[in-house]
Amino acid sequence: MSILLTEFGYILKLDFINTITVSLLALCLGRLIKTKSKIFDSIGFPAAVTGGLIFALINFILRTLNIVTIVYDTSLQNPFMMVSFICIGLSVSLHKFKREGKRLFIFAILSLFMALFQNVIGIIIASIAGINPLLGVLSGSVSLSGGYGLSSVFGLMVEEMGVNGAHSLALSSATFGIVAGALLGSPLAVNIIKTNNLKAENIIDKNDISIIKGNDKFPITPQALFTSLTLLFAIMSLGLIISMLLKKHTLIILPSYIPAMLCAIIFSNIGGKVKVFNAYSDLIDILKNTSISIFLSMASTSLKLWELDKLIFPILIILICQVLFMYFYTKYIVFKAMGSNYDAALMVSGMCGFGLGSMTNAMSNMGEVSSKYGYTLHPYIIVSITGAFLIEIFQIPIILTAINIFSK
Repeated sequence: MSILLTEFGYILKLDFINTITVSLLALCLGRLIKTKSKIFDSIGFPAAVTGGLIFALINFILRTLNIVTIVYDTSLQNPFMMVSFICIGLSVSLHKFKREGKRLFIFAILSLFMALFQNVIGIIIASIAGINPLLGVLSGSVSLSGGYGLSSVFGLMVEEMGVNGAHSLALSSATFGIVAGALLGSPLAVNIIKTNNLKAENIIDKNDISIIKGNDKFPITPQALFTSLTLLFAIMSLGLIISMLLKKHTLIILPSYIPAMLCAIIFSNIGGKVKVFNAYSDLIDILKNTSISIFLSMASTSLKLWELDKLIFPILIILICQVLFMYFYTKYIVFKAMGSNYDAALMVSGMCGFGLGSMTNAMSNMGEVSSKYGYTLHPYIIVSITGAFLIEIFQIPIILTAINIFSK
């Protein structure tokens, strides 16, 4: 931790330990607010986002008054995100996907059109407003369903093409998207469930969402913790290596969590069968939920809300339209296409999460709704593979095509 004095006031730089501490405090605050406030609990705001945004708002006010600016060390944010994706991958059973083939295909196609329309909306409004259409692409699926990862990659690419401020604008749009995705997904699903009087069918235990390979249960012991952490870090390292090699030898840029998740899927379907390693389902589920909560709290707490002033008026209009599009698209098309039942409502909250922010948002949204009405397996399977993997495959060619067309 260090303190610097500038003309704009003090700058308080927190190290990663202090950052995690503040994130955990924000998470505790969010849970306390949900416990004490029936409004927040009934609406369905995630506790991590509720507490995190309060801390981010306090930081924004202190900075605006030139008192102090808190700078967080978010170096552990990506590892926490990777752990959550690896745990999701460990929950994927390809056998289950065979039975979910039809609904998975429909949801994947709906996600493809979602990403396509996000770019169309951005380009059309940017063209009408008289700004560079490439900025419309950046405020489309790049920053929304692409999140910080694709925003950083394509933001720098567009800036190198001569579009000044493209990188910071893309990151600011991603910030807007994370907040919007967290605030829209759960409340919208809760509203759909209440309005249509939907009931969860085939409710399962929360722990059964984790590793799906039978009913074996293992005690949570120090040995189980050691084994699970070894597995998680091994898969994380392998994902980083694969991502680096792809970038170096093929020029394919993939966020490291994608190959890591694929490795986890392979392990859960092959490694477990040949008894290479024991995966402790209860403990993996605890690590997944913990990492998701900490990541989302850290991401919300460290939001630089003052950067939103970089969103010029046309871009802000684009982003508002994107949120409205997501609301109507998921409520009136996705919900009906996926069966107009409880599972469909849960998938609506998931698509709002990864379609506007990140897959971590999606899991948090779905968990928030499930904790109120019941956990069902199928939405988690379908949303996990689509939001964490298929959407990346779909949208990167769309983004590259749009950039190539409008860069001429």
